[in-house]
Amino acid sequence: MAKVLLGVTGSVAAIRTPQLHAALRQRGHQVKIVATEPSLYFFDLQSLPPGVVHRDADEWPRRGQGWLWQRDDPVLHIELRRWADLFLIAPLDANTLTKLAVGLCDNCLTCVWRAWDPSRPAVLAPAMNTFMWEHPLTLRQIRQLGLDHGLTEARDDAALDDIISSINQRCPRLRIVAPQSKRLACGDVGVGAMAEIEELTTTVESLLSIAGGILPGSKS
Repeated sequence: MAKVLLGVTGSVAAIRTPQLHAALRQRGHQVKIVATEPSLYFFDLQSLPPGVVHRDADEWPRRGQGWLWQRDDPVLHIELRRWADLFLIAPLDANTLTKLAVGLCDNCLTCVWRAWDPSRPAVLAPAMNTFMWEHPLTLRQIRQLGLDHGLTEARDDAALDDIISSINQRCPRLRIVAPQSKRLACGDVGVGAMAEIEELTTTVESLLSIAGGILPGSKS
């Protein structure tokens, strides 16, 4: 099966990281996790196998110990990019969505995204408060991600649902799994909760199938 890199950001939905990791493994995939520091507030690292989760501190592990970078030292975000066949970011919080849309790469996860091979598939599963999801900036940022991945038509007055539908139909290597409506962790009721685990794994399987399964050139 495939090598799936699971990106986890600072949404409350990150509490489902161990469950999502297990579901991907049950489908036969190898899984590594790259987590932002805020995301670590929501799940216990001890609930996952040792060495699975990569965090910002792992990017330059000898920093602060009197060591300087040496040529041929591994660069974690590049190693993860080379390893993975598919990049799944779930949950994708509003802050990281903004970074992806403008190309900001100030942590390991966003560096992976900036270095990602566009011929390899990616799945994004936003999760945030309803008012954040419905903010005009969200539409513009989702639209920009579509344009970055081959979307040729995206009217300025298009609705967010229409933009997502267009991306999923016309961008061969990108899927947006829209959030669902439910009671959120903050107590509000509305759209913003991360999609169900089954929908995420099904989307991963579908996109891998379209992309031809494990893509040529991937490494063990």
